[in-house]
Formats: sequence, C-alpha cells, structure tokens
Amino acid sequence: MITTRATTRGAAAAVLGSAIALAAGTASAQQPAQSVKLGVVSFLTGPAAGPFGIPARNAAEILIEGLNTGKVPAPYNKVGFGGAKIESKIVDEAGSTAQQVTEYRNLVQRDGVDAIVGYISSGNCLAVTPVAEELKTITVLFDCGTPRIFEEAPRKYVFRATPHATMDSVGAARYIVEKKKNITAYSGINQNYAWGQDSWRDFVLAMKTLAPKATVDKELFPKLFAGEYGAEVSALLTSKSQVIHTSFWNGDLESFIFQSSARGLPQRIPIIMTAGETAVARLGPKMPDGTIIGARGSHGAFFSPDNELNRWFRQAYVDRFGVQPTYPSYHMAQSILGLKAAWEKAAAAKNDARPSVDEVIAAFEGLEFQAPSTTIKMALGKGHQGIGDISYGTYKYNKQKGQPEIVDVVRYPAECVNPPADMTSTAWLEGGMKGAKCK
Repeated sequence: MITTRATTRGAAAAVLGSAIALAAGTASAQQPAQSVKLGVVSFLTGPAAGPFGIPARNAAEILIEGLNTGKVPAPYNKVGFGGAKIESKIVDEAGSTAQQVTEYRNLVQRDGVDAIVGYISSGNCLAVTPVAEELKTITVLFDCGTPRIFEEAPRKYVFRATPHATMDSVGAARYIVEKKKNITAYSGINQNYAWGQDSWRDFVLAMKTLAPKATVDKELFPKLFAGEYGAEVSALLTSKSQVIHTSFWNGDLESFIFQSSARGLPQRIPIIMTAGETAVARLGPKMPDGTIIGARGSHGAFFSPDNELNRWFRQAYVDRFGVQPTYPSYHMAQSILGLKAAWEKAAAAKNDARPSVDEVIAAFEGLEFQAPSTTIKMALGKGHQGIGDISYGTYKYNKQKGQPEIVDVVRYPAECVNPPADMTSTAWLEGGMKGAKCK
C-alpha cells in the first residue's frame, strides 16, 4: 500500500484537530474560562446605609472573595460559581424607585451582568421585579420582606432566598402570647408603605388567632424616613396596650428608639421590634432593657447556630470589619450561596459545563440548601420563595460585662411561622394558620 505525503499530512491534521477539539471541550466542561458577572444592589448612602446597606455590602464583599479563592467551607468550597470566578459590580440602592429601575436596566443592558442579588426596600423590590421578568435576568431579592412579590403573580426569573415578612409577624405574635398570656390590648407603629403595612396586617391577623380577646388600641403609620416621631410617641404614651409592635428599620428604627426612650415609652410599654437586631450592637446600653428583638430569621451573634459555615462567615466578617455581622449580612450571604447552589446543581447535570439561564432557574426552583444560620427551603411561590426558621428574645444590657445580651430566646421552625405552599399568607392567617407545625 502506498501512502502519499499529502494523505499523511491530511490524516495528521485531522488527528491533531480532533485532539484540540477534545481538549477544548474538556477544558470548557471542567474549567469555565468565562467569569460570572454579578450585580449587587444595597444602600450605600442615606439613612438605611449604616444599619442595613453597608453590612449587606460587606457580606457580599467577603463572600465573593472567599468563593473566588475557594476558602468558603463545604459544600461551597468550589471556586466561584462552578469554577468560574465572580466579577461583581455594586450599585447604591438610595434614590427613587424610578432611579432603581434605571440602574437595574443599566446593570443588565450596559454592564452585561449574568444575575443580580439585591434590594432592601420592599418598594424597590416591587418596582424591579417586572423589569427582571422583562429583561429575562435571574434576580435574587436578598432582604425586602413584602409577601406580594410572589403572591400577586407568578415569576420566572425572580427568586427570594429569604423568608418574607409574614414569618416575622407570626413569630412576633407567638412570642408575645407565650410571654404575656393575659394580653388584652396592643398597638403598632409601622412605616406607611408596603413593608410596614404588610407587617402590621400580618401581626394583627396572627394575634386574632393566638389571642382572640386582645384588641388593637393605637394603629400608627408615619411616613417612611420621617425621622421625627414626637406626635406618635405622645399617642402611644396614652395607650393602655401591653405591647407595641414595630417593623421599623433603617435610621427610622434608631430615631424612634432614641425619641421614645427619652420620654419613657419603652420603660412603660415593652416594644417588639421585628427588625431590632440590627440596632442592638450599634446602640448597646441605649437600647431599653425588656425590648423584644427579632432578626428576620435566626441570624446574628445572638441567634445564629454554631456550625462550620457560620464560624467561617462570622470570623471572616469580624477580621475584615471589626464588628459582628447582623441579619442583613446573613440575608446577603444566604442569597449569594443559594444562587451558587442552584448554578452548580445545574452545571453538575451537564458535566460541569456552564449552565444556561433556564437551567439555573430549573435548579433553583424548590431547592433546599444550607446557609450560615439556617436551612432554606424554596417552598413557596412555585419554588421561588424561601422559608426558614426564626428566633425572638428579650434584650438585656449586661453592665458587668459591658455588652448587650438577648435572653429568653425562642426559636420557631419554618413550618410554624410560614404559610403552606398552596396558600397566600393572608388566606392562611385569616383561616387561623391551620397546619402550622410548631413542635
């Protein structure tokens, strides 16, 4: 048999081409070269920045750095998202909802992000959700609490790996009824927008089931970011309530604490603060003893469990910033980790190749994953809304140690304080919270 030089060269070229293609395919599957571009949105300026936005931004910073260097404990020790390093662009949430919609579009259309994790304000979450659906961009809402996101319409591209506000108010009501068994009247002061209105509605509905003889005395809705609460404090001082409910957050919460304390309100009537954990370390002895504190979950130094992932997260945060992470930090961390878990579940199904948007969505729906402080189950909103457990406790400043403490802590399981998958939060509450599993 005679083989020509041209034939030999052609065969060699074919073999070489096949080898290169195979190597390229293997490299593509095992080590994605393209980075994952992640938009991160949080308050960096304004009254919400100090207690909420900056701690959340800080958590994103250390978590992305830890993921990119493979330092986060298992099951998150794979670099980045499926081996692809994360490039982040951080945007300030301050400004109007219209401005946030514009910034959202810029992240997608100008900056080309693959996904967005962000938003503290419920108003901003409601504004960007339809835009995320329009632009077909995976968006993980990390902190806002309004149940309306997934109860008003089905979503494909939007997820929330943080339980919504119904859990906060149901947990608050359960704690109040356990600690004040003969309660006859209660009042509320909440911000006059989606978050405050939803929180108060859910608390009242839960109390109707748990303490049906108790009645609402004062019902106050000051403007968001009002900052001045003299009239409201005066009204509450005349109340015959045995507890005051508030879902205040940001600078409004701390302003209300200072102004009400100066006039003796929390010393006269205990206040339950569903978002109070963010102010504990910042205010220290200025936080009134006896205040009931929530953390929108079992987060922070006072409520989070002792496990390897949480130890790493807290230590990395303290080493970098010199303070303990608060619940907005935990919300940011679990949202990024939830996205990573979904991304890598989708990648694993295709031999570790980079997943498509639809593949990540399918993997995220109904996902159960471990966060530093709890296990999150994407159980509501057709698998787009997470549930978790929640803790409440009573504040006490330890003068001998010179540090704040939370005592009488009660932890409620996810199925005790969240509605079932087939019901809206309002329908569940109005129906007496049937099916709640609290033991």
